[in-house]
Amino acid sequence: MIRVSNLCHSYGSQELFRDATFGINARERVGLVGRNGHGKTTLFRLILGQETPESGAIIIPKNYRIGNLEQHLNFSQPTIAEEAASGLPPGQEHDHWRAEKILMGLGFQEADMVRPPAEFSGGFQVRLNLAKVLLSDPDMLLLDEPTNYLDIISIRWLIRFLRAWKGELILITHDRSFMDSVTTHTLGIHRKRIRKVAGSTDKYYDQIAAEEEIHEKTRLNDEKRRKEVELFITRFRAKARLGGLVQSRVKTLAKQEQKHKLERIETLEFAFNAASFQAKIMLEASDLSFQYDVEHGKLFEKLGLTVAKNDRICVVGKNGRGKTTLLKVLAGVLQPENGAIRKHPTLKMGYFEQTNTARLDTNKTIEEEILYSAEACTKQIARDIAGAMMFSGDDALKKISVLSGGEKSRVLLGKLLVSPSHLLLLDEPTNHLDMESCDSLMAAIDAFDGAVVLITHNEMFLHTLANRLVVFDRGRFSIFEGRYQQFLDEVGWETDDNLTRTNAQRKNGAARTTPNRTDDKKALRQQKASLIQEKSKALRPLETQISELETSIERLEGEMSRKTQALVEASTSGDGVRIAALAKEEQALKAQLNRYYDKLDSVTREFEQKTEKFAQLLEGF
Repeated sequence: MIRVSNLCHSYGSQELFRDATFGINARERVGLVGRNGHGKTTLFRLILGQETPESGAIIIPKNYRIGNLEQHLNFSQPTIAEEAASGLPPGQEHDHWRAEKILMGLGFQEADMVRPPAEFSGGFQVRLNLAKVLLSDPDMLLLDEPTNYLDIISIRWLIRFLRAWKGELILITHDRSFMDSVTTHTLGIHRKRIRKVAGSTDKYYDQIAAEEEIHEKTRLNDEKRRKEVELFITRFRAKARLGGLVQSRVKTLAKQEQKHKLERIETLEFAFNAASFQAKIMLEASDLSFQYDVEHGKLFEKLGLTVAKNDRICVVGKNGRGKTTLLKVLAGVLQPENGAIRKHPTLKMGYFEQTNTARLDTNKTIEEEILYSAEACTKQIARDIAGAMMFSGDDALKKISVLSGGEKSRVLLGKLLVSPSHLLLLDEPTNHLDMESCDSLMAAIDAFDGAVVLITHNEMFLHTLANRLVVFDRGRFSIFEGRYQQFLDEVGWETDDNLTRTNAQRKNGAARTTPNRTDDKKALRQQKASLIQEKSKALRPLETQISELETSIERLEGEMSRKTQALVEASTSGDGVRIAALAKEEQALKAQLNRYYDKLDSVTREFEQKTEKFAQLLEGF
């Protein structure tokens, strides 16, 4: 539990936040949101003591341990398992099974446990750092973009882990669905102010929008009244008999606080340029096979895929199974070992590759990179697109060499907008965007009048966009004709390659390799429907109980927040009697809140156990 009081911080002339006051209470899981560059990571550094605030205080209890996901890589142990185990707290150094359990959840295989950390890619090394901080069992976790190098299976595992986390958590992520799945509160940096609300990101942003709408309406009304008063003063200043009224209005005007128009906050606003396409089929791939070397075998074999106009095909699955390679083959960057790709003669493709920033010319400006991407592009068009990518005015003249990874990613998106396309191939385009920019990108993809093949681990994108899926799971690929929720309901993910086989599978004597494979589909469908009905009956009362507990917790947390604010104010004024009374009330609330949290933890655990049980039973179908 920490308390932040009247915190102010700047970098040079750039003020990040002022007079920030908030608290993180027991067992709160808080999502930290705000535009890139507005101070989220800086706030983490201030909490960790890596930077000193200009003014204000961060109060951390004695012996309170904070765990932080480090982005720099520094390993000292000979194997992955030993390196992860080095993060275990005192007294648990020999609990290597805990290290292996978390490593497996984050996508490592059993055979990886004896391999040196240096043999793994940078993404897996960051996962190793994440495993170490999760194993360290701190009082508070600070996680800055923990999903950037995780695949969808590992992200779903991490959601379950963090939901069961009994300490405090502050989370930064661009993945709104991940944040809302994990957090109890939202802490936002907006217009140099920090505010905390109980609930999801939607609740936070709705509150911001409502307040700014009220501010603007009030400002316009005040401006209208001010003009009326000024007109009265001008008209009757010379009238002696109205002198008293004029002076009264002059004083009123002097006292009236003038509200300023809110500054426009830069946001990623754009639309992909869709070229007209009359044919129904854009691309057909048949019997595609690809491997990089014989030792690692084929990434995919005999893969067939048809892309039609207005398709939204999402490619999903574990990392390293061939998703990016498939997109490169479809884009013509790599040639398949076998098979053929037939494209419509007039097809125009736009390809965004997540690791393609190295191909940007570091000596060129942003404007030049966009300008030279297509013959039809003019300087004005390049400037307009740069502005849409949040490089307005002279920012468009920045050299590529001085840009951050996220800014380079936006330049690549800008280059994609120059030429009209029929088909977009997008490989994890959200990795370097903030949450608001991800929302803009999702809207642009949804509105695109063409087809899209998209690799993403963001389940909000999957639920919103996908009408077909290419799934890399259970050691193979499959095409799922339907939306993502249908896939979850009818097929679902294999949570771990090394899980014990379900009772249903053991009864059949073998692991299921194809969903719903049976000689008697009708009987199985009836059994499955009955099981789904039983699941609903078992889980519904628990869902109701969880909802009621969450409502009670939200009410108590609101009271707790008000008491904390009052305590900060009393501390500032030095009112000892009020401090003692408020501290006593806060302790009583804290005790009641902990009882609710314990009950919620118990009910949630029962809910998850029953959900897992039914998932295993349903997997047998």
